[in-house]
Amino acid sequence: MGSRWSERRLFFVEFLRNFHSTGAILPSGRFLSAALARFVAQPSGQPRRILEVGPGTGAVTRHIISAMSPNDGLDLVELNEAFVRTLEHRFLNEPHFQAVADRARVLHRPVEELPADQHYDVIVSGLPLNNFSVASVEGILATLMGLLASGGVLSFFEYVAVRSVRSVVSGKADRERLRGIGRAMQTVLGPHEIRRDAVLRNIPPAWVHHVRK
Repeated sequence: MGSRWSERRLFFVEFLRNFHSTGAILPSGRFLSAALARFVAQPSGQPRRILEVGPGTGAVTRHIISAMSPNDGLDLVELNEAFVRTLEHRFLNEPHFQAVADRARVLHRPVEELPADQHYDVIVSGLPLNNFSVASVEGILATLMGLLASGGVLSFFEYVAVRSVRSVVSGKADRERLRGIGRAMQTVLGPHEIRRDAVLRNIPPAWVHHVRK
């Protein structure tokens, strides 16, 4: 329990310091985490490469690890240095994380800096896309789809009605930004979405999008 509260406290501090890149007051809840890890849990007869982007303190990572097959490998890409240190500590000291430590890497860099010829069978993104510029969202989605292997699945989330609500209370420039983000997401969701999970038991409620390349 002490570890869980320390993670929440760290997450809240980083939210205050880096709202645009952290995007939430608390780590993802267990229902949202399970939905994001849904396609990691799909059985596979072959070893898979799994990528988590924006793992934060590891709330979703814990579910990914539980769903991994014995021969799967896991890369975690995190930009926030405090979160990187937390993740490294967990892989060194917590039994659940230690179980896959020999086939997991924590990479302190933007996802755009991953080699373009490196491909993953499952990608899980926790990035708060609605906080970014349109150009950033377009670039991130293009990068993630480029890293996704043929037949692979990308899972990412957004909070329910967040663009609609923010459009009502925002100025013109932010409304235009949010509409642009919606269009950018639709270029991926329109041709590729295979499933959408409504996670109502999360604060706030969220949609989880799953797209197949």
